[in-house]
Amino acid sequence: MRFNNPFADLSRFELLLWLGSMAIIFGAFLLAGAREPLNLVSSLLGVTSLIFISKGYVFGEILTVFFSILYGIVSYFFHYYGEMVTFIGMTGPVALFSIFSWLRHPYADSKEVEVSYLHKKQVIVLSILAVLVTLAFYFILGALGNANLLVSTISVTASFVAASLAFLRSPYYAAVYAVNDLILIVLWGLATWESIAYLPMMACFVTFFFNDLYGFYNWRRMQQRQINAIAAGRVLTLPD
Repeated sequence: MRFNNPFADLSRFELLLWLGSMAIIFGAFLLAGAREPLNLVSSLLGVTSLIFISKGYVFGEILTVFFSILYGIVSYFFHYYGEMVTFIGMTGPVALFSIFSWLRHPYADSKEVEVSYLHKKQVIVLSILAVLVTLAFYFILGALGNANLLVSTISVTASFVAASLAFLRSPYYAAVYAVNDLILIVLWGLATWESIAYLPMMACFVTFFFNDLYGFYNWRRMQQRQINAIAAGRVLTLPD
């Protein structure tokens, strides 16, 4: 897997998507009175990580580790303990493991990760773990006095499944993240209702939604391109 300037690899559409997302977040920050700069920094970092994850670049997972820490801090201050625990205790560490997983599975001699397929056993195990995570966090967050308990619990589950699918190199990571983005738009919308300072966080997940939709589309396209290369004999190994 080669390393050089990752921004040079963005297509015109990807560059516009990234710059447009950054502009929306920064505009929301200004509308909110330019308060809470940590909200702005975490949002900009998060949307930057997504554009590279959508390309299957490990650089995106590296940025996700740092985004998870900052986002967890922002969540703590608004008493969204579920988001804090999820990103600092789960999404961040899973992204760290994903870095090593993606580095071990490059597609041919490129920066692109090798797309994988979900096996039946993986689906069963992930489903069982998702149920256990949901039940456990519902009571844990309730005991912590988490704001908007039900929505936060659903978000924890969706984040867990999506992060796990990213680790497994499945295109469906983006589809699950897109669903979770809608949940988080509601969650931070409620926070913004109480304090306009959180508008950048709501804008953040609006842009995340469109980035994750693109991620799902692009990973499916990557998957098909890799399959075609294998069929043509240009690549010798099938994805896991």
